[in-house]
Amino acid sequence: MPIWLVDFLYILSMSKTTQWALSFGIIFFFGIHIWGDYALTNFEFRGQIQGIQDVVVQHLEKKYDKVALGALISFWVLAYKCYRKDKMRFL
Repeated sequence: MPIWLVDFLYILSMSKTTQWALSFGIIFFFGIHIWGDYALTNFEFRGQIQGIQDVVVQHLEKKYDKVALGALISFWVLAYKCYRKDKMRFL
């Protein structure tokens, strides 16, 4: 096994903040997706604007996707920063 992989796994196993940041990123990503799907399942317009309902739902789904991806990326950036800090501390 390459030495850099051993170092990476060692630091990842010792760094609780990095583990939490990675976990929260995944949890928030799927949580926002599930909550967005739940919020938009019974979304409907009544009256004359009922024709644009599908367009609005698709637009809101894209917004939820962007928010979920933003949460995932921001938590992974935090995990990388914590990893770098703990790498200096442990090695």
